[in-house]
Amino acid sequence: MKKVLLGLTTSLVSTGAIAAPMACDGLTAEALGLSGVRLTEVAAVPAGEESPVNACRVRGVMAERTGMDGKPYALSFELNLPEDWNGDYVHQFNGGNDGEVKAATGGLKSGTGSDTPLARGYAVVSSDAGHDGKANPDKGLAGGANFGFDFEARQMYGYKAVATLDPVARQAVQAFYGADIDHAYGVGCSNGGRHAMVAASRMPEAFDGLLIGAPGFNLPKAALQHAHDVQNFMSINGALKTAFTPDDLKLVGNGVRAACDALDGLEDGLVQNSAACQDAFDVTTLQCAEGQNSACLTEAQVTVLQNIHAGPKGANGEQLYSDWPWDTGIEGGNWRFWKLESPIPPWGNRPIIGVMGSGSLAQVFTTPPTDVEGSPEALEQFLMGFDLKARAGDIYATTAEFPESAMEVMTPPGSDNPELAQFRDAGGKMLVFHGVSDAVFSVNDTANWYGKLDANNGGKAADFARFYPVPAMSHCSGGPGAEDFDLFTALVDWVENGTAPEAIPARARDGNEEVPETLKGEETVLCPAPQTAHYTGTDPKSASSFTCQ
Repeated sequence: MKKVLLGLTTSLVSTGAIAAPMACDGLTAEALGLSGVRLTEVAAVPAGEESPVNACRVRGVMAERTGMDGKPYALSFELNLPEDWNGDYVHQFNGGNDGEVKAATGGLKSGTGSDTPLARGYAVVSSDAGHDGKANPDKGLAGGANFGFDFEARQMYGYKAVATLDPVARQAVQAFYGADIDHAYGVGCSNGGRHAMVAASRMPEAFDGLLIGAPGFNLPKAALQHAHDVQNFMSINGALKTAFTPDDLKLVGNGVRAACDALDGLEDGLVQNSAACQDAFDVTTLQCAEGQNSACLTEAQVTVLQNIHAGPKGANGEQLYSDWPWDTGIEGGNWRFWKLESPIPPWGNRPIIGVMGSGSLAQVFTTPPTDVEGSPEALEQFLMGFDLKARAGDIYATTAEFPESAMEVMTPPGSDNPELAQFRDAGGKMLVFHGVSDAVFSVNDTANWYGKLDANNGGKAADFARFYPVPAMSHCSGGPGAEDFDLFTALVDWVENGTAPEAIPARARDGNEEVPETLKGEETVLCPAPQTAHYTGTDPKSASSFTCQ
């Protein structure tokens, strides 16, 4: 049981004898024992559209200041206190560039099952990580990353926001209920997964359990991939959205299935044995033969796919980020949304990497930051003009105004050679999951991280940390695979009952139109790496027919 309040002290009863909670109406920061916090809204919210359960919703701001760029900053948060509290707490880590207080439910589309932690009775806090993403409308599409011109805002986004908010949120929870928190969990995907990994390194005693999805723990390195991708795609015909048609990518997805689907013992449209698939699939087999002009890829397209899967290289041929696996999710809408094309007219239908990714590389992940225009055309041109061989080192650069590099600010300390001894020795547990078809953070990067963690723990990392690759899943959710699963329940069972997770049931989400017909209605399993799921039974619709090997 963790009761780390980082300097705050309380004298409370145990959750075995919870006193009556405070009244929500009229609740003040002073009543909760909070200083330096300004509550902006307190409301009793009935179960319904705004909340899955009756809860007291508290919204507030703290750490208000004027930045080095002369602009106002604050750490804004939402804390939901359920009427029927189970005695536990969840810190919800949000994704993207943050900059917005997402509803504090603790739920992920994939990873937490159908019921959010709030619905299960957990007190949940969420924040904007110390900046308002809509504060700079004059910067156009680059406005959400303009906070990168303020060093402390970078720090808050990188590692200070969670450490600053967490003890305050816990103080509020314990004061409101008049009882100690029993168990503390952290949950997040993408940048939220990075926040969780940072917490494991910088706050090793704070959380009993961490659920970490698609962690962008090498965020600045992954941003270099955006320039690499755009430059390669544009080399085909000068336009991102037409570099590959949906049919082109469907051809690749089907090619991967044809080469690899049977490797797990069942041809169901899902490639479970991704490691073996990398040797079995050869993208050059999809290249047009002489005289062929349909149902094939041009030589230029094949070369570009090989380049982006190999990852960006530096001036001396060094790997700047990671390589990427071949997987069926390349045909999915999420992969296309990140890499090639969006349905958003104000973006000029450019993909996420060409808008959000470009603004972030320019203003947050390189030092000094670059003032970039916020039009879709200017953001695309920034990536086109970004010289990877000359500028890759900018993610490690410092100046007098920015004394910590983007890598120092964003990455978990020690992540290049992880051991997590303090988190391990404090009794912490973590479950990491990552879509094999993630288009923004490579699952290979996470797999390499876990391999080092295991080696540095004498081959026993599984005693406190387990990694679940999710075949065909896109970034955090989606894709033509079984991306409906519940790892949060497994994490809680591990923390509170000592039951280490093994095979986790997974199924295709209802309404996912990208799932092959052969996979609909099937229940399979996710396996902790390095194991993969193999069909060993007789009923493809039953998870019991799959074993982890």
